[in-house]
Amino acid sequence: MSGRLRLGIVAGEASGDSLGAHLIEALKARGVAVEAFGVGGPQMEAQGLKSLFDFHDLHVMGFGPVIKRLPLLLRRIRETADFMLAQKPDLLLTIDAPDFSKRVQKRVRAANPAIPNAHWVCPSVWAWRPGRAPKMAEYLDHILCLLPFEPEALQRLHGPPGIYVGHPLVERLSELRPQTTEETAVRAQIRQPNLLLLPGSRMSEIRRLLPLFLETIAQPALSHAQVTLPTLPRLVEPITQMLGAFAGRVNLVSGEAAKLAAFRSARAALAASGTVTLELALSGIPTVAAYRVADWEAFILKRMIKLNSVLLPNIILGANAVPEFLQADATPAALAGAVVPLLAETEARAAQISAFARLEDVMMPDHAAPSALAAQAVLDLVQAARS
Repeated sequence: MSGRLRLGIVAGEASGDSLGAHLIEALKARGVAVEAFGVGGPQMEAQGLKSLFDFHDLHVMGFGPVIKRLPLLLRRIRETADFMLAQKPDLLLTIDAPDFSKRVQKRVRAANPAIPNAHWVCPSVWAWRPGRAPKMAEYLDHILCLLPFEPEALQRLHGPPGIYVGHPLVERLSELRPQTTEETAVRAQIRQPNLLLLPGSRMSEIRRLLPLFLETIAQPALSHAQVTLPTLPRLVEPITQMLGAFAGRVNLVSGEAAKLAAFRSARAALAASGTVTLELALSGIPTVAAYRVADWEAFILKRMIKLNSVLLPNIILGANAVPEFLQADATPAALAGAVVPLLAETEARAAQISAFARLEDVMMPDHAAPSALAAQAVLDLVQAARS
């Protein structure tokens, strides 16, 4: 495109900051003169964005903390919207942080409908509360989608038009898969296979799942497995305390580099149901997934979520490629019975690896990086608004 691109961009979380930074970088790689302004973190600031305020102001979770910081959050919403109205960007792009983003977009749309806008990362309207989709269409022009089925889902639910740009994980495939002959050999090891334990990243998840996972690896059929548990540095101490007698059996590692190294050498995984299952699938690691919540939560979720599977790889493929054990079905014996075949050369292992190859084809139909596709989508939206 000709001329300078004035991009208003708002990211309230670290993951959104990363997406925004890669977008700006991809636009620059196309020779686009980008003037980015709005709210972001260190990664976007490294690409030239000057954040309106410290984006950590938006890092708040849970009902109590939100109430406590509500005056600050409301002020930040007004400041961000007023700033965008004054700047009149070629495109206002909000990234994730749906509660904050929605309120900013609605204020800007109400005050100046001529400012084109988009939101990156589709809310899970296809899984629960589908009534949100048509409401989003009232204040959003487009949604950039991470998952290939989301544009069709948005259309079916009468939401804003969706544009599939891909999941950022596909840009990290080389980091997730064996890079050396040694890592390839370790992943192929059958006599003492490497098994990953991934009980979640929140303490509420870990308290429910880690004891279950430890009981699972205590099953005699898994005595030959070498067990690694990657986690965040802030969780090392509480997890160490929870390991107790298993401390000598489980190799606890922390930090992103250690996690990626563990993924590259792993033969199979036992994981919490969540985004990590997609990460494992793209890594080519056969997986068994499990999840437990309080009975009252399960009762509500069962009535709200209308899906045959809660796992992203299964949802994307339209098939239950990765076995999942929920609530009472998640027992040590059942989990061990599903994990053991994945550690050997079996039909169960081969079936998952074949499914994961199909998954990559579905998620990368054009074999283009998501940041590049997002950059093209932004340029197309701006061009359409200008014409």
